[in-house]
Amino acid sequence: MGDDQRRQTESGIPIEVLYGPEDLAGFDPAAALGEPGRDPFTRGIYPTMYRGRVWTMRQYAGFGSAAETNARFRYLLDHGQTGLSVAFDLPTQMGYDSDHPMAAAEVGRVGVAIDSLADMRRLFEGIPLDQVSTSMTINAPAAILLLLYQLVGEEQGVEPAALTGTVQNDVLKEYIARGTYIYPPVESLRIATDLFAYCAEQLPQFNTISISGYHMAEAGATAVQEVAFTLANAIAYVQAALDAGLEVDAFAPRLAFFFVARTTLFEEAAKFRAARRIWADTMATRFDARNPRSRMLRFHTQTAGVQLTAQQPLNNVVRVAVQGLAAVLGGTQSLHTNAFDEALALPSEAAARLALRTQQVLANETGVTDTVDPLAGSYFVERLTDEVEARARELMARVDELGGAVAAIERGFQKQEIERSAYDELRAVETGAQVVVGVNRFAGGEEEPVGLLQLDPAIAEAQAKSLAGIRAGRDQDAVRAALADLRDAAEGSDNLLVPMREALRRMATVGEVCDTLREVFGSYHPPDAR
Repeated sequence: MGDDQRRQTESGIPIEVLYGPEDLAGFDPAAALGEPGRDPFTRGIYPTMYRGRVWTMRQYAGFGSAAETNARFRYLLDHGQTGLSVAFDLPTQMGYDSDHPMAAAEVGRVGVAIDSLADMRRLFEGIPLDQVSTSMTINAPAAILLLLYQLVGEEQGVEPAALTGTVQNDVLKEYIARGTYIYPPVESLRIATDLFAYCAEQLPQFNTISISGYHMAEAGATAVQEVAFTLANAIAYVQAALDAGLEVDAFAPRLAFFFVARTTLFEEAAKFRAARRIWADTMATRFDARNPRSRMLRFHTQTAGVQLTAQQPLNNVVRVAVQGLAAVLGGTQSLHTNAFDEALALPSEAAARLALRTQQVLANETGVTDTVDPLAGSYFVERLTDEVEARARELMARVDELGGAVAAIERGFQKQEIERSAYDELRAVETGAQVVVGVNRFAGGEEEPVGLLQLDPAIAEAQAKSLAGIRAGRDQDAVRAALADLRDAAEGSDNLLVPMREALRRMATVGEVCDTLREVFGSYHPPDAR
């Protein structure tokens, strides 16, 4: 075959014209695959997968005020969504109150603005927290938002042990690909592991972290890089928890993961299968995890926002359907399908409904839920699974050689590798070597009219007014005392979440809590910004 016919995956794995039994020479199905629900979990973490229960349809939503987002939550639940997923605005993600100068022009724009317990109450008003599972995409201030959720649950009469969901709490990937960090890595790891310990005692059904490859993939990471860097970060979290004195089987069953699903269907499905296999082996051999649930890689998937196009936006409906199919064929536990208009604005109500209907079609009309691991035994998929696993392990070994994920982050290793891949991808699109329909090929035709969601520009003013009322109406001495207790805990070794919870109960704001920790921990500045 000539070189001009040679093809490869986005991770650079060569693709042959045809695959057959010879491509699985030495392949041992019993060792490599196993039974679904048993080590190494290649074929899925549950014995019957979607025949027993379909994946959770967890549409990511959040914009403007808590009241507006509450209305969207209710709308999605009424249309068949089975779990909530909260998007927070950038000021909240960065630990700033809505009236802080750094929050200017960003309040409520890419998520909901949450400044205090009052906002969290409005966000979940009329939604019984013992009947829904909630995922919160929040990292540096993850402990704060989780505690606010717990406090709202208690006000509803829900015991903390009955609360279910996931808090992302994965700050390491922020240093690599996303940038919404607050404190330096070591201090951030302390907050993350304090959250592990707190939840083991207080919220035993809550997933304490969602270790995310999604944002690295959106920044340009290949499938292999996404798996390798995500699992390397996970190793760092596990080691930090062990160093803090936690037992591996006490917290590892509540670890969860978050991956992207792209249009490259077969490599994506193979990626998920390979990731499960690597994690099961890592937890067993590196950390001696005895509980099978500690070795399960449970993950949420979101379709690829970076692959949505502003040009010919209705083409995104097809892309999202294929991406969602890849996630399901790969065995995801929950799924968010993007709205077709997200390259232009926050999702409109109609686009959000269509995104949910996409999942419902996959679950009810395609037959993919009828059998476990439908792609098992495909010569191509099994070979690709092996290739992704081998290359991801090689990259993980390089991270280990640098001293682990944190040391590699401090040297900029992961960021440089991802930036190189992102550049290669961009050049491939610019030269036409990689086709993007409606952008660099098949670009003719009329643009489809799309009705975009418009945010109320008065949101920042309303949030500032609410904050002023909260600060004027609370017991200031009680707030100061609670924040002083938090500062003392930060300067010592006590679990931070206990005094943090009391401060939030007393109506301390998100910004005030984060500022208290900033005073002790400092703020992180990347090496290339110094």
